[in-house]
Amino acid sequence: MHPVNGMLQRWMEKNKTLHQVALARSKRELASGDILFLISCGEIITEHERRRFKKTLVIHASDLPRGRGWSPHIWELTQGAAGLTVSLLEAQDKVDSGDIWKKVHIDIPPHALYQEINELLFRAESELMDFAVEHFDSVVPMAQDCSIEPTYYPRRGPADSELDPQLTIASQFNLLRVCDPERFPAFFKLHGHRYKLTIERLDDE
Repeated sequence: MHPVNGMLQRWMEKNKTLHQVALARSKRELASGDILFLISCGEIITEHERRRFKKTLVIHASDLPRGRGWSPHIWELTQGAAGLTVSLLEAQDKVDSGDIWKKVHIDIPPHALYQEINELLFRAESELMDFAVEHFDSVVPMAQDCSIEPTYYPRRGPADSELDPQLTIASQFNLLRVCDPERFPAFFKLHGHRYKLTIERLDDE
């Protein structure tokens, strides 16, 4: 199960007495309402489906228009980013191209591991969902900066978690620390076999 589910359940519990909230895991389950949040959504939500809602909003972990596409925070952290920008934007047919409602920046410590990175990211996502609900009637969306050439990230797969046993741990630490230990664990190949790697920070003695 995707790790974002825990945050979504907590957000629903916090808001259940204030709003009617439902969690749909497939677009076949969509009903209608004021806001449809697309959080880590792997399906294309068409204009026909979006018309059931007053607003359809995406939360995307990059400084748009840079970093459109799949798993932007993973790609950026593996490339050495020290922080992430998380964007709240309107959904459009062209991926991650909609008007921006709000952006927040979060610092990612160089020692933070997978779960810690997720906690920081999901906290920002929850805050952006709160912002959308609280400012639904007053926000003025801003078009993405057309002077910046959009960049796109491809979908990640298991092969993107492969480490090179001939390189140092330090040189590959950013990849090792962002690999999902359950769904896409870090691994390396040696002597005709594949080996899974997990990482845990120990308390200093």
